[in-house]
Amino acid sequence: MLEGKKIVLGITGSIAAYKSCLIIRQLIKKGAEVQVVITPAGKEFITPITLSALTHKPVISEFFSQRDGTWHSHVDLGLWADAMLIAPATASSIGKMAHGIADNMLITTYLSMKAPVFIAPAMDLDMYAHSSTQENLKTLQSYGNQIIEPGTGFLASKLEGKGRMEEPENIVKVLECFFARQESSSKLAGKKVLITAGPTYEKIDPVRFIGNYSSGKMGFALAEECAARGAQVELVCGPVSASMQTLHPNIHRIDVESAQEMYEACMGLFPSMKSAILCAAVADFTPITVASEKIKRTGEDMVIRLKPNPDIAASLGKVKQEGQLLVGFALETNDEESNAQAKLKKKNFDFIVLNSLKDQGAGFRTDTNKITIIAADGKTDYPLKPKSEVARDIVDRMEAMMPDGMAV
Repeated sequence: MLEGKKIVLGITGSIAAYKSCLIIRQLIKKGAEVQVVITPAGKEFITPITLSALTHKPVISEFFSQRDGTWHSHVDLGLWADAMLIAPATASSIGKMAHGIADNMLITTYLSMKAPVFIAPAMDLDMYAHSSTQENLKTLQSYGNQIIEPGTGFLASKLEGKGRMEEPENIVKVLECFFARQESSSKLAGKKVLITAGPTYEKIDPVRFIGNYSSGKMGFALAEECAARGAQVELVCGPVSASMQTLHPNIHRIDVESAQEMYEACMGLFPSMKSAILCAAVADFTPITVASEKIKRTGEDMVIRLKPNPDIAASLGKVKQEGQLLVGFALETNDEESNAQAKLKKKNFDFIVLNSLKDQGAGFRTDTNKITIIAADGKTDYPLKPKSEVARDIVDRMEAMMPDGMAV
């Protein structure tokens, strides 16, 4: 799966830098083309001559290669690569990447990278466990980077581990699995998929709103999974954190704020879609009137009258055509399955994804989720998993319901 792939390998100043030679050998053996970008500190642990001999390419470290004005273009590297792997990644470099401190060639290349980025941390246990390192890793994950967790060989969900860099063969396996999923003969290849994500905000006045705690993480994970399988994704996204960014070029993001705006976007897009996954937490009600100026405190009770928002799921269910798939979500706090079953029929979903706020680690603002998929033919329970893996389960089920040879 790595044949012909162009990989930028970033090496930082860690004792584990010697393992980068093993990574290079395996990548090249599997047919990849490797370009090394190394930090000045990285050169203290391994020489560029060794790396160049393995890759048959000059190692890039400085912005300027000579004193005649010749320079290395980090932008060109970002466009050239199919993936960027930073292994080993020190706490210092992870911090710079998380906060955009572009003081060396590796960080500027990372910030210009258009391809997926994989990061293999390498440091001692105390540094790895420190709250600042953990926050930086979470920030990088929220940007769409994939962390290769020390000691597991799998993409990280819980940021735990012993700090040492994952073994080279496992790092290469992660890359192989990523490209294998991209190149699989998925039924979604070439199909158009609509996905909604995040909350909606319903204005009370220019500075206040009614909203909810949705982070958009589940919807973004679904968008990345569908895009990785070759789908053309229309992601209609409510107001989420600025750190929430899409990675795959097959994702077209449409930002909205209110339920009405999301409704209009979805109704306009759905007729040309083969599937839709309604993951957003849409506000059911909106204020009847919105104050044009900030409402001042008076010391008296305040009453806000609300009216129902348009029901996006029900509206799409009514116009759904033969051959289209419609997937819904139900976040419940009581009578979970009966409420989800009722919603499945009422909204004309093909299946519904149920999650409960009673399950620890599920629901809003978490990196994990625990779901039950309910369809007309029964239900399937899944254990607590990272949202990236939950997205895989949901899309697997969606593909299983798609007949072979569905036209775009």
